[in-house]
Amino acid sequence: MEKNIAIWIVMVGLFIVALFLVFQAGFGSTSTIEGEIDTTGWSVNEIMNYEMHGTIPSRVRGGASPVNNQMVGGC
Repeated sequence: MEKNIAIWIVMVGLFIVALFLVFQAGFGSTSTIEGEIDTTGWSVNEIMNYEMHGTIPSRVRGGASPVNNQMVGGC
């Protein structure tokens, strides 16, 4: 009998911890992403290239040429 009570106490404790972790993950800060690049003032084509290929316009980089100037993905 005492063994069953201990098992139920452990199960209820694990359930409470699981609920806490689910709600903590659900209500996390998702409004801003750390390190997000500000794309205000970019053209539609520059934004598309950044989203699809990860290329940042040279005027934003300060005119520095990339180290490896090869196309990735082949498209």
